[in-house]
Amino acid sequence: MTKTSYADLADRVVLITGGASGIGAALVRAFASQRSRVAFLDIDTPAGEALAHEVAKTSGTAPLFVPCDLLDIDALRAALAKVQGSLGDAAVLVNNAANDQRQVLSDVTPAEFDWMIGVNLKHVFFAAQAVVPQMQARGGGSIVNMSSVAWIRGAPALPVYAAAKAAIVGFTNSLGRRFGADRIRVNAIAPGMVITERQRKLWYPDERQIAEMRTRQAIPDAVTPDDIADMALYLASDASRRITCQCFRVDGGLA
Repeated sequence: MTKTSYADLADRVVLITGGASGIGAALVRAFASQRSRVAFLDIDTPAGEALAHEVAKTSGTAPLFVPCDLLDIDALRAALAKVQGSLGDAAVLVNNAANDQRQVLSDVTPAEFDWMIGVNLKHVFFAAQAVVPQMQARGGGSIVNMSSVAWIRGAPALPVYAAAKAAIVGFTNSLGRRFGADRIRVNAIAPGMVITERQRKLWYPDERQIAEMRTRQAIPDAVTPDDIADMALYLASDASRRITCQCFRVDGGLA
């Protein structure tokens, strides 16, 4: 399949959180293929360094990898400042990092709740807070927040994750309304069942389970990390210049 090329994304600074693996790695590759100046943050240093090396070989330009624990907001701010100092003001922020840990409502402790909110929502807020002034300075930008169909469908094993992902949509709408006059667009993507290596290892080891889930999709084909990255490219580019305050499901029509 021929990939869409967005000429306006060339040389634009793109920030991606949680970019070392899974959907995040697909995002890094996709924006690098558009000749964007990509920076990505992740706590997994070996995976991040390996991806940066791989992308440098395939695209000709190495993305900037900054190791960062996104639960540490001071470290997040320092990492974003480092990217700005190295590459300039961000035109695109993709808040991708998340953890879909399964939980039983009655077993969740306050500490576990705080950790889940931290890894799925808190850094999204503070990354946007840090990047909005950069986008204002350059005359606009695009923020793409990663939500999930988990909150839409009411996934019973994901009470805190679903709450955080629903909150991301509310935050997206609030931010988009507040900064639309600055030509900063804010949208969300809600992926469906995307079987990354991590998903297969932790939650979907049985191919029959995956096949059964796909029978619930209107389109029975697998939803891949590249499908999510394709939507992110569109929302980051000027092709979507009149689109903001929206949440796009990329789930094959999952019922």
